[in-house]
Amino acid sequence: MSALKPLRLDIVSDVVCPWCYIGKHRIEDALKLVPDVPVEVHWRPFFLNNWIPREGISRDEYLTAKFGSVEAYKGIAGRVVAAAGEEGLSYRPDLVKRQPNTIDCHRLILWAEAKGKAAEMKQRLMELYFRDGGDLTDTDVLVQAAADVGLDADDVRKRLASDEDVARVSADAQEAAEKGISGVPTFVFAQKYAVSGAQPADQLARAIREVSAEINAQAAE
Repeated sequence: MSALKPLRLDIVSDVVCPWCYIGKHRIEDALKLVPDVPVEVHWRPFFLNNWIPREGISRDEYLTAKFGSVEAYKGIAGRVVAAAGEEGLSYRPDLVKRQPNTIDCHRLILWAEAKGKAAEMKQRLMELYFRDGGDLTDTDVLVQAAADVGLDADDVRKRLASDEDVARVSADAQEAAEKGISGVPTFVFAQKYAVSGAQPADQLARAIREVSAEINAQAAE
């Protein structure tokens, strides 16, 4: 029997999107439910708040601009905090003091991908932001995060100081928007079927199995 053709899974998300944080955990659980299905995961950039300047803004200013007031977000945050907690994740919105533009975070994920560490880089950045209230506008924080997952700190610092891959990441995020992706996370299976939102692991596992079966049946024809 020939080996199964790997299923390509593109995950479009942003590191400051709490449902993307939850969705990452759920897709990883889903992959554990289908260990017999080969899947190639690609983390794709998305800018949840593309209007935020490169240097970022204060969290209070952001919440006021997006939700009307800091108080208005508290009710929304409570639901997301609870959902994260059900996945064993910690979200501490009270610790977040600065809202970043995430282009540098996405550059780090792209560079980590070259070393097979994109998922680890994404996880580290999300933990820093949601769990620890880390300032992702601070170059030192980003460099340390990269070093934590095994990237060379000096190399990353030099690359962050340049415009390397700014245009590429921006184009990738723009491509997702042009394809109609407006809510994240969005899981794209075999560049053909898209599932939006942090769906339960069992539903994602079912989608992986069904699309894998379809592409392998087509390959066998």
